[in-house]
Formats: sequence, structure tokens, C-alpha cells
Amino acid sequence: MVKVGIVGGTGYTGVELLRLLANHSQAKVEVITSRSEEGVRVDDMYPNLRGHYDLRFTVPDVSTLSQCDVVFFATPHGVAMKMAPELVANGVKVIDLGADFRIKDLELWSQWYGMEHTSPEAAAMAVYGLPEVNREAIKSAQLIACPGCYPTAAQLGFLPLIENNLIDHRRLIADCKSGVSGAGRGANVGALLCETSESMKAYGVSGHRHLPEIKQGLSEAAGRPVGLTFVPHLTPMIRGIHATLYATLKDPVDGLQELFEARYANEPFVDVMPAGSHPETRSVKGANICRISVFRPQNDDTVVVLSAIDNLVKGAAGQAIQNMNIMCGIAENEGLRAVGMMP
Repeated sequence: MVKVGIVGGTGYTGVELLRLLANHSQAKVEVITSRSEEGVRVDDMYPNLRGHYDLRFTVPDVSTLSQCDVVFFATPHGVAMKMAPELVANGVKVIDLGADFRIKDLELWSQWYGMEHTSPEAAAMAVYGLPEVNREAIKSAQLIACPGCYPTAAQLGFLPLIENNLIDHRRLIADCKSGVSGAGRGANVGALLCETSESMKAYGVSGHRHLPEIKQGLSEAAGRPVGLTFVPHLTPMIRGIHATLYATLKDPVDGLQELFEARYANEPFVDVMPAGSHPETRSVKGANICRISVFRPQNDDTVVVLSAIDNLVKGAAGQAIQNMNIMCGIAENEGLRAVGMMP
């Protein structure tokens, strides 16, 4: 049985980890931490977990967490890099759901996150946890940088085209929509029901923190820097990411459907839908799945890829558990067999 610790268990990704791990046959949560909620029972804060956990929140402590086999950080940026190196040195496998280790260029990271990165050695050893790209490296990794939600949806959609050098890598467009849970659980006027209901808005058009992460992954796949316009939007729903991705084909080609089907044929958590289908966020709600469709409108040189995920599952907690399973030699879908919830 894999002993699990979770640092930062009171946010949406933390409780999603708890929800999914409650049905994991080979992992057990031993430690759950929160400085602000020390002593509070987990099931008092989250009644959906009643009968599944007999745990109280504790203050994060390296010596206690070092008794775990795997520790998840479901924390804001700047937290994991302070504790992860010592845990790794103690033989613990660390999976960071935050942004501390996603971007390899630490000067660039500091520009986007507004602080100095204090753990360059850990950042250098971290493996980017997108299984569809780095599965082999994940198997032997000690520290995982779990991808962000927008970057997961965008990269999985673009990858088959980039890897096969079919598109103009300089002019990619990612038009993405997110549910409000992506903003986190903290009090925020912009996330109030009256502010988000019956409205949609773009944000971060001049620059969003996920932009360099997406560009880094796609540039590695392309073997050269890519040009990307990334525009995120806030939509009046709780969960979900819908990415509409645009690229220009170098030469009009047929067979894009077959290309995508072949690329993801052996991927348990990517579903390439039948030609002409339009994935919906409600079909992936609660499930660790990315649903993708590819179009070439009017048989012209523009290709449109639709990519839908649950931002809290394949975009966060589910993908983190997928990484844990790979790292620990467990069946990749263990604890992640839940079907999407409809309606």
C-alpha cells in the first residue's frame, strides 16, 4: 500500500485528490496538511468524504511527511520549492500540482511568477508530468511537475500536428475557456456567482502564466521555438476546460482523423472522438479524460482541434494520480476509472 501525504488539502485540487484516492485500492492517505485548518476533521470541511477518511488537518512537517511514499503538493506557487528538496533527499516521491517546477528557464519563471526561484537543483531534476509525452521518464522520476489545466488541454490537442511537422509552428492560436473552479477556493470578488453567472469574459490576453508552459512543451515537440497566441476565458460553469485550437497547415492534407487516432491509440486517458464530433465539457466532468476532435473546415488550410478536460481531474488531481501510478508501478488507471457525470 502506497502511503500518501497531501500538502494543502483544503483547496479544490486537494479535495479532488482525496475524492479520487478514496477509491484507490493501492494507496492510502496518511497525512493531510493545512496551516489554517489545523485540527479540523477532513469530513467536517468536506462532508462528501464522510465514511472515507478519519483524518484531521495538521501543520506541514517534513519529518512526518517523510514517512510517506508519495507527497502531493496542492499549494500555491512558492510552497513546494521550499519543502520538496528535503523530501526528495529523504527518498519521498514528490508530485507538485502547482507551478514551481513546470518551467525549466528559472529566469523566465521568475518573470511570470514574481519571485525568485529558490530551488534550481530541484527544478533541474523535475520531470514534466504529461504522461502522453514523458511516460518513460516519469517511471523513474523522484519529482514531478504536474502540468497546468490549460497547458494539458492545449498540448494534447496540438501535439499530433506539431510532432508530424504539418503546421506553421509560428502561428498557433489557443482559444480556451475555463470553469470558475480554476481560480481556486480563496475568496475573490471575481469568482462570486453574481459576477460570473450569465457572463463570459476573456482575461490575461496580454500574457497569462500558462503561456510559457504551453510554449515550452510545444517547442520541445517541434524541436524549435513556436509562436503561440493564448487567450483564456472565464465561463459560468464550475468545472471544465474547452480549448479551441487553430493552426495553418503547411500543405492541405487528408487523414488528420487517422493521424490523431494513431497518436493516441494506446493512451488510456485521451479519447479521439469520431469525425465530425464536438466534445463537451459535461462529458468529461469528474473523469480523468481528454476528449479531442479534429476538423479541417471547408477542406482549406486551417485545422481546428477541439480539446475538453475537467480542469480539476485531467487538468490537476487526476493527472497527478496518473503520475503516481506510473511512478509506483501501479496500473495507470487505478483510482481513475470514474465515468464522466452527465448531466
